[in-house]
Amino acid sequence: MPWRRTTSSSAPVRRPARHGRHGREDRSPVVRPPLPPLDTRVERFDLAVGTAAEFLRSAWPELEHVSFEIGDMPAAPDEDGIPRWQVLADEKRIILYRVPIERLSHLHRDDELHRRMMVEGCVFRAAAEYLDRDPWDLGPERFRYF
Repeated sequence: MPWRRTTSSSAPVRRPARHGRHGREDRSPVVRPPLPPLDTRVERFDLAVGTAAEFLRSAWPELEHVSFEIGDMPAAPDEDGIPRWQVLADEKRIILYRVPIERLSHLHRDDELHRRMMVEGCVFRAAAEYLDRDPWDLGPERFRYF
């Protein structure tokens, strides 16, 4: 009869089931492997400013109570153009503007090391303006390699 199934002695080989009872076997774990932390430009900028500021505070007692702050953009350009930082000596504040420092600075090599050096250089120059000194005087031992 055409409608009956035929039974053959050679039964097809069954593949192992992907799922067990109620479909819950071999599931992915609840906790996935840890992902690397997100590393954004803002976080890298904050880290570079913070480490340079801590170095300067430890080297110069005059900077111990100075607040190093990060702003996005200055309110208005000055006579020299768009400022990279603002020094408020009477308030003991130095404000570094992230967007002008990152976007308007010209690097000869655009990689992570040179971007960090450029940010640290701005922190040193802003602190030198606050102290009324040359930026190279702020960390003389740091730059002596001989």
